[in-house]
Amino acid sequence: MFRDVTTLMKDPVAFRGSCEAMERACYGFEGVDFFAGIEARGFVYASILADRKKAGLVLIRKPGKLPAETISVEYELEYGTDRIEVHSDAVCPEKKYLVVDDLLATGGTAAAACRLIEEGGGIIAGCLFLVELPDLGGRSRLEKYSVVSLLDFEGE
Repeated sequence: MFRDVTTLMKDPVAFRGSCEAMERACYGFEGVDFFAGIEARGFVYASILADRKKAGLVLIRKPGKLPAETISVEYELEYGTDRIEVHSDAVCPEKKYLVVDDLLATGGTAAAACRLIEEGGGIIAGCLFLVELPDLGGRSRLEKYSVVSLLDFEGE
């Protein structure tokens, strides 16, 4: 079953509530310098959090979407591989990054985002998700990081 937060986002009360809950969850992460949003709905939450926390925003995108020089990593999918990119000047050595997305499913994209930031010299403060699908085991791919998800959906 496909899980999607866009129906939550179109309801102003529910969306505001989800943003406030994500902001409260940030208190568990120390000294975050940048919020790294994963395309596409992760951009929404990461940008709101960066503004509220007076931090920087970094966009992690699919290949060919960023206008300047990029660094990238390839990662495994269930049936093949994919790639994500970030501007080469977006990752600052020794700065802390909180990786943000709406959904943790298999964890492949989030793990690749963490690797991308680390390869650029950044430090992963942790990963923050609105929703987690525990049955898909994504948390196991992020076990070396602090991971917070606000809602779990198990089974059908």
